[in-house]
Amino acid sequence: MAGEEKIFDREAQERWEKENLSPYATCSLDTKGRKRKESPCPLRTEFQRDRDRIIHSKSFRRLKHKTQVFIAPFHDHYRTRLTHTLEVSQIARTISRALRLNEDLTEAIALGHDLGHTPFGHTGEEALNRVYPEGFRHNEHSLRVVEKLEGEGGLNLTWEVRDGILNHSQEGEKILSKNTKNKPSTLEGEVVKLSDPLAYVNHDIDDAIRANIIKIKDLPSTSLKVLGETGRKRIDTLVKDVVINSCGKPHLEMSLPVLEAFNELRDFMYEMVYQSEVLKKEVDKASSLICSLYYFYLEHPFYIPVFFRENAESIERAAVDYIAGMTDRYALNEYHKHFIPKEWG
Repeated sequence: MAGEEKIFDREAQERWEKENLSPYATCSLDTKGRKRKESPCPLRTEFQRDRDRIIHSKSFRRLKHKTQVFIAPFHDHYRTRLTHTLEVSQIARTISRALRLNEDLTEAIALGHDLGHTPFGHTGEEALNRVYPEGFRHNEHSLRVVEKLEGEGGLNLTWEVRDGILNHSQEGEKILSKNTKNKPSTLEGEVVKLSDPLAYVNHDIDDAIRANIIKIKDLPSTSLKVLGETGRKRIDTLVKDVVINSCGKPHLEMSLPVLEAFNELRDFMYEMVYQSEVLKKEVDKASSLICSLYYFYLEHPFYIPVFFRENAESIERAAVDYIAGMTDRYALNEYHKHFIPKEWG
């Protein structure tokens, strides 16, 4: 019938992408596909399916009880790994939409980028990296989670989402570094890689002030003059700068004054917060806990759930997979169970 409303189904969305997205965007129809071929969904594009699979995964739900910076926080307003993920996703989606990139692909990568993070944040990651002979990096483990450990044989995500998850980490580099080790293959992946530090530097400032580690007056005035006095203004300045300087280009760019101001602010956070003596006391405790659990499981592998033992090439790998999947609270309970004597009564 004339004028009848049509369903905006998968095929209609795929046509819309081809007609409206930037030539540098990744259209759903151009995906390199999945390791295991599946029949297409009548309503959702391939990247939308990936986003939904990540949101419904157990690994995603566990992020709500994993440390961002402040270990095992009891205060309701401190960020967790889950709230960090959501903030990265929102910043990335805004940039992606403004540049006419594939917002669904961007969101899927953002929501999945930290699925392999350990309990106690980067402290847990560094501890496992020290004790595990093969080394441990959370971005690589995030890929292992979606490819093997989550669901039945992994989530079977598209190549583009897996590539973005693997290559999101800065690994101590300055943002937009020309010599980056992990370079995403899609522009959407680049957006997530950039949005990650834009999110954590700003929300970690808020948490550090709440924890009385720093005060607003301690922040470098030259950075604030360029970026803004509040977190809201800084994110607004950074996002607008990325969009303005990246429009119509195959890679992301920022203006030099804004880039330098952000890197100065990031360096300040590493020196005054992430490596502060206040945090170091709790960091040392958490690190010791993770190492103790690792060596305990090597000596008593029957305490590792069968699933992890059956899906690992060695008992060391199984121990790492098990520990990395723990929440802060679960790791604390495991330590208490295995190392603290029970009370008699």
